[in-house]
Order: sequence, then structure tokens, then C-alpha cells
Amino acid sequence: MYAVIETGGKQYRVREGDVVEVELLGAEPGAEVTFDRVLAVGGDGTFRPGAPLVKGVAVTGRVLGQVRGKKIIVFRYKAKANERRKTGHRQNLTRVLITGVGAGEKPAEEAEEHGA
Repeated sequence: MYAVIETGGKQYRVREGDVVEVELLGAEPGAEVTFDRVLAVGGDGTFRPGAPLVKGVAVTGRVLGQVRGKKIIVFRYKAKANERRKTGHRQNLTRVLITGVGAGEKPAEEAEEHGA
């Protein structure tokens, strides 16, 4: 079974046992995190899209640690003006081990109360 989750403005397709690097979460290593913004669930020949979210489904994970992403070089240049600026950027990321897909399911009426 797999799920498409949204966190940090990005979407990730995850399965149980996957390790994903997501935007920085305010959680300590070893902490449990729950991703309740599940956009779709599939597997075993089935597919359940959300409208926009799948009601009553959550994805759980365990934080493995905080890492920094690959360095990105930003080079700004204007021709004939001798204007050049070189900067770099490394994004702070959180490495998460997915421990359950569909785990932590909430009753449908509770999900509706919270606007999910």
C-alpha cells in the first residue's frame, strides 16, 4: 500500500519502510510524526483519490534526524554591466522513516469536524 502525502508544500509518494527527506519539522530524532494531509491512497489494484484529502487516513513516521540538503549555487549575471553575484544555499531537511500507511485512521465524523 502506498500514499501520496503533502508536507512543506511538496508532495511525496511513500510506502511503509521508505526513508524520505522532507522540509524541516520541529521534532527531535526518535519522535513520532503523523502526516494527516493524505492526497491519495493506493495499492493492490485499488486507488482512492482525495477531494482534496482522503478522509480518515494518516501516515505515521519516525524522525531519524536533521540533515542538510545538497548545495545549490545561485549565479546572477548581467551582460555588459560587469555585474556578477554568486551565492549558495543548503536547505535544512528532516529524514523520516515511514512506519505506517493508513495507520492512525480517524473516524470519518471526527475528520469532518477538523475540516480535513
